[in-house]
Amino acid sequence: MSDLWSILTPEEKRIVTDNFSIHHFKKNQMVYAEHEDPEYLWVLLKGKVKMYKSGVGDRVQILRLYRPVQYFGYRAYFAREQYVSSAAAFEMSVIGCIPMDLVEKLIMGNNDLAMFFIHELSRNLGGSDTKIVNLTQKHIRGRLAEALLLLAENYGLEDDESTLKICMSREDLASLSNMTTSNAIRTLTTFVNEHLIIVDGRRIKIINVPQLRKISKFG
Repeated sequence: MSDLWSILTPEEKRIVTDNFSIHHFKKNQMVYAEHEDPEYLWVLLKGKVKMYKSGVGDRVQILRLYRPVQYFGYRAYFAREQYVSSAAAFEMSVIGCIPMDLVEKLIMGNNDLAMFFIHELSRNLGGSDTKIVNLTQKHIRGRLAEALLLLAENYGLEDDESTLKICMSREDLASLSNMTTSNAIRTLTTFVNEHLIIVDGRRIKIINVPQLRKISKFG
């Protein structure tokens, strides 16, 4: 929690420590669900978390991916509304939480903390605007290339400097790229045939980053 921790006073740090709890989530276990009332500021300490929403015909769209140490689940509280999306663990994850009513009280007395959340919300909004344009205007090749590059940027690469540090199902890749699972499978196969990636089960190795970036940009 270093980003947030550094702007708290000693007394505020004591309050946060006294009210901070840690939870362990299994793979695919839900952190919170759409239409629930927001109660906590969540911070991912270890693992991976996805924020997603079910649309027409219960088709799932992954909206955002979280990595350690990122905060989530607070927008709905500030908006005074229920959650409009859900969050679940991609893998076994450790997540901490603080009651949002306590966070709000701390914000009222700490301008730097208020600016921290304004900055976070503003960055997320800008990212969402870009994602909307990309998902609606890019060809499926461009969307999948962008998704693979996003995974590399968000979670990094293994020691071979090419294999993604996340194992994703074809369904999740499709949900992240706004396409059907069958289209995701076909496009992955095309990328393999073009020697852009190597696929081994759910492990994906990127072997031609410049070409993927080109497809992402112009796709």
